[in-house]
Parts: sequence; structure tokens; C-alpha cells
Amino acid sequence: MANNNHAAPVPVGGNLVNAVTLICGVLIAIMVAVLLVRFLFGLGAVTALNDGYPWGIWVVVDVVIGSAFACGGFSVAMLVYIFNKGEYHPLVRPALLASLFGYTLAGAGVIFDLGRWWNVWHMFNPWSFNPNSVMFEVAVCITLYIIVMWIEFSPVVLEQFGKAEARRKVGRAMFFFIALGTVLPMMHQSSLGTLLVVLGVQIHPLWQTPIQPLLYLLTAITMGYAVVLFESCLTSSAYRRKIESHMLTPLAKIMLGFLVVYLVARVADLVVRGALSMAFVPSIEALMFWLEMASFVTPLILIGAESNRRNPARLFLAGVLLMLGGALLRLNGFLIGYETGDGFSYFPTLAEVLVTAGMFAIEVLGYIIITRRFPVLPRENAAVAH
Repeated sequence: MANNNHAAPVPVGGNLVNAVTLICGVLIAIMVAVLLVRFLFGLGAVTALNDGYPWGIWVVVDVVIGSAFACGGFSVAMLVYIFNKGEYHPLVRPALLASLFGYTLAGAGVIFDLGRWWNVWHMFNPWSFNPNSVMFEVAVCITLYIIVMWIEFSPVVLEQFGKAEARRKVGRAMFFFIALGTVLPMMHQSSLGTLLVVLGVQIHPLWQTPIQPLLYLLTAITMGYAVVLFESCLTSSAYRRKIESHMLTPLAKIMLGFLVVYLVARVADLVVRGALSMAFVPSIEALMFWLEMASFVTPLILIGAESNRRNPARLFLAGVLLMLGGALLRLNGFLIGYETGDGFSYFPTLAEVLVTAGMFAIEVLGYIIITRRFPVLPRENAAVAH
């Protein structure tokens, strides 16, 4: 385990104005302009949504995929606080920060996609509750999880502003929020898979399965670790820090364990349901299925051996591929393999793509600002990058 003083989080420091932050600023400004048109003139003014496709990339990419990318905080916290793997503690704050942005923006993305967005408050009205609705369960769990993550991250802010007493008070109750922060993602990530189950025959057989909640949960955890690998490698390069191989190498092994369980469950399900033959029928669905499976299987080849897991480039590539595989699983189920009948089609407009790009730009910009100004990353080799 790393020395506590050696690993104490500190602000990275450095200039906030650079090429990356400027590009992010431009993308965010464009996003705001598009959303202004959307809220003034409705969804039809900027999106390709229709009666057959009530959701597009604002839900599928920004919410369904985005929230899975944001599972790093939950996945690492589960290791540290549930399985008592204290050696991974330095990864908690950066993973939590990424999750905080991912989930907060996912919540905002839902509002962008609602036709009557001004009625979103009904979700919090007890007289409007529908406990039999999968969407209601997802919405409530995500909302609660966003609140929990802000509370979990509050010690970072209090520490930066010297509020030691307030930090101690929050710390005494933190065990409760950590427990909630472990249960809530399990509930809503699995429920996102349930959404496909209740859609029945509208979903292609390659993705229509009663074990979809399990598959979504397993891939969310796997993607969470993959994002930590991706983020750690990228941060080390951008901030000129020594890569945390002593933590990432064993973390990758845990990630592969979840990946193997997922692949066994995925293939066994296809075989049992007799749906595997659909993967060999020439179609866009079959092509996307094989791309999805290749993204999941290739990391086993890349970093399956212990020696390969010590290679930062292989870790980074494996993380990217697993993020891609999880994203394709969700994209394929909710859009590619979603069929509402003849006469309906969907392809995102440029405006939709620009809003999604702006959402990711907010995450990148926010991550840069907070890691440079707040104690998130470990002290070790925290050299300033200008």
C-alpha cells in the first residue's frame, strides 16, 4: 500500500487556458446555442426524432452510454470500501469526479430529450409516482445517485477551502452515502437493461434477452474499470505524471474477471435462446454484433497475460476497446436493433451531434479545472503541465 503522505491528493495547478480548454469552450457555446433553439421551438426544430423513434442519441449516448462511462466511481468505491482493497484508494477521487460529471450531465440530457420538459418536476411529486414503471425507477435512482455523489465529493471542496470541521462532520456520515453510492448504480444500470426487456419484439433477438439487466450491470462495472484505465493513462500523459502501474496492473486483472463472466453469460444466453444463428445472417445488426463482440474479446488477447498488463499502451488500448464494446452493446440495443415497424427511421442531425459533443466537452473542461484547482489527484509526481 502506498504511503499516505506520498499519495495525499493535491491540486495539479497550471494554466487553465490552453488549446484543449478553448476547443471545449467553443463546443459548449455551440451546444448552448442549439439547446436555446430546441427549448424555444421544440424537438422537431433540431432533432430527427419521430413517432417511431421517441429517443435518439441524447438519450442513448448522453444518458444510457454516458452513465455507464460514469461507473468508474462506483466500481472503484466497491473495491475500496466493500472489498477493503485500500491500495486503490488514490483512484477514488479522480474516478468519483469523472462519475460526478457523467451522471450530472446524463440527468441534464434526459431533460433535453423530453417533449414537455417543463413537467419533469412531476417525477418528484408523490401523487405522480408509478412504482411499476422501469423508467420511474431509473429516474429516481439516477437522481438520488447524483445527490449522493455530490455529497461524497464535498470533502474535496471543503478540504480546498480549509473547512476542516465541516469536513469531519461530513466524514462521520460518509459510510451511509458510500453504501447508497454502491447500491443505487446497481439498481439503475440493471434497470436500463430491463427497458429493453419490456420492449419485447421491437428489439432484435441478438439483444432481446431476459438476462439483459445482468449483462448491463456486468458491463457497467467492467466499463467503470476501463474508464479508470483510460483516464489514468490520459491524465499521466497530459500532466506529465508517472503512470500508476502498481495500481492499474492488478485493477486490470479484476476488470478482466468481470469481462470473462460477462462473455460467458452473453454467449451462453445466445446459445440457449437459439439466437446465435442471427449473428450469421447478413445484416447491419449482425455486423454491429460482431464489432461489439470483437471490442469485448480483443482486450483478453491484449492484456490477458500478466506481463502485458504492465504495458501502459496495452492498458490504454484495452480500456478504450472495453468502453467501445459497452457503448456498442447499448447503442445496438436501443437504436441499431430497435425496430418499430415500416415507415420509421432515425439518423441523428448535426445539431444532435453538436449537443452530445458539447456534453462531453463540459466533462473534459470540468475535469481539467477541478484537477488543477482542487485536491483530486495524488501528490506523487504531480508536475505542472502548461
